Amino acid sequence: MNVLCIGGGPAGLYSALLLKKAAPEHRVVVVERNRPYDTFGWGVVFSDQTLDNLVAADEPTAREILASFNHWDDIEIFFKGARVRSGGHGFAGIGRKRLLNILQRRCEALGVELVFETDVSDDSELAARYAADLVIAADGLNSRIRARHAGTFMPQVEARQCRFVWLGTTKRFDAFTFDFRETEHGWFQAHVYQFEPGTSTFIVETPETVWRAAGLEDMTQQEAIAFCERLFADRLDGHPLMSNAAHLRGSAMWLRFPRIVCERWVHWEGAVPVVLAGDAAHSAHFSIGSGTKLALEDAIALARCVGAHGHLRQALDAYQAERSVEVLKLQSAARNSMEWFENVARYAALDAPQFAYAMLARSQRLSHENLRLRDPGYVADYERWFARRAFAQAGLAPPDECAIPPMFTPFRVRGLVLKNRIVVSPMAQYSATDGVVGDWHLLHLGARAVGGAGLVMAEMTCVSADARITPWCPGLYAPEHTVAWRRIVAAVHAASDASIGIQLGHAGAKGSTRAMWDGIDQPLADGNWPLLSASPQQYLEGVSQVAREAGAADMARIEADFVRATLAADEAGFDWLELHCAHGYLLSSFISPLTNRRTDEHGGSLENRCRFPLRVFAAMRAAWPAHKPMSVRISAHDWVEGGITPDDAVRVARLFKAAGADVIDCSSGQVSKRERPVFGRMYQAPFADRVRNEAGIATMAVGAIHEADHANGIIAAGRADLCAVGRPHLANPAWTLAEAARIGYRAQPWPRQYLAGKAQLERNLERERS
Repeated sequence: MNVLCIGGGPAGLYSALLLKKAAPEHRVVVVERNRPYDTFGWGVVFSDQTLDNLVAADEPTAREILASFNHWDDIEIFFKGARVRSGGHGFAGIGRKRLLNILQRRCEALGVELVFETDVSDDSELAARYAADLVIAADGLNSRIRARHAGTFMPQVEARQCRFVWLGTTKRFDAFTFDFRETEHGWFQAHVYQFEPGTSTFIVETPETVWRAAGLEDMTQQEAIAFCERLFADRLDGHPLMSNAAHLRGSAMWLRFPRIVCERWVHWEGAVPVVLAGDAAHSAHFSIGSGTKLALEDAIALARCVGAHGHLRQALDAYQAERSVEVLKLQSAARNSMEWFENVARYAALDAPQFAYAMLARSQRLSHENLRLRDPGYVADYERWFARRAFAQAGLAPPDECAIPPMFTPFRVRGLVLKNRIVVSPMAQYSATDGVVGDWHLLHLGARAVGGAGLVMAEMTCVSADARITPWCPGLYAPEHTVAWRRIVAAVHAASDASIGIQLGHAGAKGSTRAMWDGIDQPLADGNWPLLSASPQQYLEGVSQVAREAGAADMARIEADFVRATLAADEAGFDWLELHCAHGYLLSSFISPLTNRRTDEHGGSLENRCRFPLRVFAAMRAAWPAHKPMSVRISAHDWVEGGITPDDAVRVARLFKAAGADVIDCSSGQVSKRERPVFGRMYQAPFADRVRNEAGIATMAVGAIHEADHANGIIAAGRADLCAVGRPHLANPAWTLAEAARIGYRAQPWPRQYLAGKAQLERNLERERS
């Protein structure tokens, strides 16, 4: 087979050498537009895992690369005059020029033909010249080949919000260093690492708005470098900053990172198939050092697939299937990291220890327990700091100097102190009779209260008969409802030290339906009641009952119903009250533009759409005792174009905060069946993060949080103050206690009746760990 690689970067060179090594009879040609020793970067970074992959793929290359590496284990963070250092991260740096030279020499030794100073704009013409059977397009971020076949590859190229510049310095750094500086214009940050003796990469990054405000747009290259030297003078210790892009003038040296995602990676329509590799196929932000890693792993996968499959189409299909999935996983983490650095100002109010922890955990790939595995001392010190602060904020005596996992620290809201940060999510049970809860709810909520959670939330409880989702939903609109709930609240208080809350809501257009197990959202076969919504709508098109628009009289009645239910909730003894403004139910239908098409004072702008939910909340807050907390559940993302976005969620949270809300419970979706949510571990935690750190209000994270590791990471990083755990609590009422034992935290109190089980579980888990 004749193989033509367009692009002599890491992806092209490594693909060439691996294909040639696997089948010496192949003719493999690499065509590069630059000279052999040209380079426009400084150093590249690999993790230890990437190094293992290189050794397995081609040991001679890996051996030479390893001999050239500068290794380090530590990350050092400077913020507001504080220095935080953690270890065990396992990085290695190498000069980009050095890496390319190693790959070039190995290619030549194997018989790969290297052609330099050849500009390629037409892959088909070049493929014909070399009689190629396969073209590998590895021509970088600004790939001409990708652009030429854009109709096939369908690339999405998004220029991001920050400006950054690649510089170098002669100062030696013994850790991967992140330095954050606040100026009168805004925040700058430096990403610094040594890649060879006597030379370190020094990337300076700042949001576009800050870059312009600082005047960098109009500076010459020399002036901009001098600006950066002054800004980071105490970190540079007199060493200069250097540019290796002297050909770039002024603002051109400052780049905007292009996030690249391609829907397809193989073009079959021409005479010769063209496959993408490296930056031509994807990009990953430099803050997690993954661009070169991805390029080399593309090459490994491509060579493996070509060798494993007898037909080229099968090989390239397998390559695309494998790599597109793996790359999207890493790109998701890289996007989280990139967005964190784009929004440093969001986290500027955090104390230095928490800011540093948040930076380490920014991608969601580095978990609390993974950090502990890397550096137990750092995590123990951080847990002690977090616990001391949490107990002080709760007005409690600080504990002994033992490290307490963040999820097990107390949290004060108004006059209520929760013993820990775990909440049992409100989960519909469809087991009430005419709105009256009974023994099922007593067992369900009671079991979870003794299971260790700090707060147990009763399911959405309806403020009137026509506010119910199903005929089997609980209510709080008749005296017998209050009596039934009082029995359950009293049992929880008597048997446990958990607090108990209730969520009040109105189903709106999603009401009058069957129980979940009989057909979720499907209308009742008979006995339906009229439905209301912000605007006329049919939740399931052609299936659901059509809800009519709520008028002034309807809204007055609904407000009164919520106030009556609020008073009843207090009479029943609940500790916490939540207003349900999410998931397409009545109050949510006012907030979302997908369901609110009104032209009166309750439609149009976001502020107008929130007017009625805020009115209901204010009336409830006035009726609810001042010492008891209130939260609001919102859909922070409708997952539909034209619907609520996370930006809107921050604005909604600010409005409820001004009205007296204490906590925003950040859920998403379920407003429209056109939604396209992106699921994954802790997939809604970023919404809680944004609301907490931009709106300045405590938040509750919910959604795919199913391990203590998830909850500890979210809370430790300041992404949320509470974690609501739903389905895991259905599977195990004592989830909180079990997770404490699983992570080895033995100080978590258990009911004395269950202490024998605690001891056995801890012994069993200890044997598994050892």
